[in-house]
Amino acid sequence: MKPQAIRNIADLNALTRLDFEVMAQRCFAELNGGQAFDTNWHISLMAAKLQQVISGEIKRLIINIPPRHLKSHLASVTLPAYVLGLDPTANIVCATYAQDLSDKFARDCRAVMQSDWYQACFGTKLTQTRAALQELITTKGGSRYATSVGGTLTGRGGDLIIIDDPIKPSDAQSEARRNSANEWFGGTLYPRLDSKATGAIIVIMQRLHEDDPTGHLLQQQGWEVLSFPAIAEADETHVVETLFGRRTYTRKIGEALHPAREN
Repeated sequence: MKPQAIRNIADLNALTRLDFEVMAQRCFAELNGGQAFDTNWHISLMAAKLQQVISGEIKRLIINIPPRHLKSHLASVTLPAYVLGLDPTANIVCATYAQDLSDKFARDCRAVMQSDWYQACFGTKLTQTRAALQELITTKGGSRYATSVGGTLTGRGGDLIIIDDPIKPSDAQSEARRNSANEWFGGTLYPRLDSKATGAIIVIMQRLHEDDPTGHLLQQQGWEVLSFPAIAEADETHVVETLFGRRTYTRKIGEALHPAREN
């Protein structure tokens, strides 16, 4: 079903189940009083890559992008709600550099999952209407667990691990704090993946240092990287397969990523 074929709410709900970008737009409206979603090519590209993670085509994904470009809305709010909508038995671990930030994203995700339109689309229900933010549990046994980098994960496991800004910008120049974040990933977080073969990990962050978590992970093989400099450093061409066919996005050297938001 293509967007132009939408005729009624049933069509919109069907498209929401198929297309992650449509889901992101509806989540944004839910959380921002119906405000219009100011889309851009980089959002479409991120959405397409995240959809490939959901489908199992990508198992290890790094997205580097400046702040204020909707990365957390897509990765920490929309993605867990979407995954649990499609599979209410899935277990998801979401981590950021601070627990209060993790709780904020969990609160937004809970609001989406309890909305009328989400229930009409997916029917996935939480076990409690005022579910604790640290762990949102579905009636089918799936969950979204919110933690902070450095936090404990004893006894926890996940099919999908989402790491959103694993290090605070002001900490990036500290070698000790960089090392701590990198060691936490390898020693605590990575072993929590239920299946190393089929489970997926997403790291989405702004670059802060050559040895930040992205730099650390790039020393390993198997990561697909999507990088969005705030200002294009060279001519860019991005080709991605979507539900509606192949799309090509281009940006010229010197162009801002999303001029309508950050010129």
